[in-house]
Amino acid sequence: MKRLVLLLAFASIAACAQKDAPPQATKEPAQATPAPATEPAGEPSRTAALAPDVPAGDYKMDPAHSSLILRVDHMGFSRYTVRFRRFDAQLRFDPRNLTAAQLTATVDPRSIETDFPDPKYNFNAELAGPQWLDAAKFPEIAFRTTRVEDLGNQAMRVHAELTMRGVTRPIVLDATYNGGYVGHPMDPHARVGFSAQGVLRRSEFGISGGIPPAGGNMGVGDRVAIAIESEFNGPPMSNAEGAGAQAAQTQ
Repeated sequence: MKRLVLLLAFASIAACAQKDAPPQATKEPAQATPAPATEPAGEPSRTAALAPDVPAGDYKMDPAHSSLILRVDHMGFSRYTVRFRRFDAQLRFDPRNLTAAQLTATVDPRSIETDFPDPKYNFNAELAGPQWLDAAKFPEIAFRTTRVEDLGNQAMRVHAELTMRGVTRPIVLDATYNGGYVGHPMDPHARVGFSAQGVLRRSEFGISGGIPPAGGNMGVGDRVAIAIESEFNGPPMSNAEGAGAQAAQTQ
């Protein structure tokens, strides 16, 4: 009996001691260290594309790797898309001094192309006609840079003049230098590439047909979004290697 009383007493003391003990700090689970960001597998490396030895010089647009796309709001339902098939550009470019870039470009307005499905009606010809681009009277659209801002991280703001239907207006494109190389045995000249986007108002160039009234949607928008992807061929590989290496050494 005494042994039972002693056991009960010890059990009570132990319970009280456990109750009065300070609470144990709960151990937080270890936070997993986030994996470093990696470029997507199976895609060309954006980092590797920015080769340090790309030479400064004169570059000409590669039409096989260039596109000029326009999109305009159609009744608020979609962005109607058209493209130009014939255009050209010349570029003076130094990847180590983006603000010195100079670009001139021309577009053939007769080369406008849509996805209009009815072969009995030539919608492309209508857009090239007098009510829209008036290509017979104005057979060339011209673009010329006036200044370039370096925004950092290969981004640029390109200020330019656009001439269309005999009217010249300022335009701004947001562009990115995507990279380039000094050359390759299968492509023995320097190559650089760019992406650019911008917006123009077609009414400023005398193309105001179909613009909806304020607050309405029956028509085609005034704002035309421009999307450009382009590559340019530069100095021959033998010349580019020497110029690029010299430029890289001066950095």
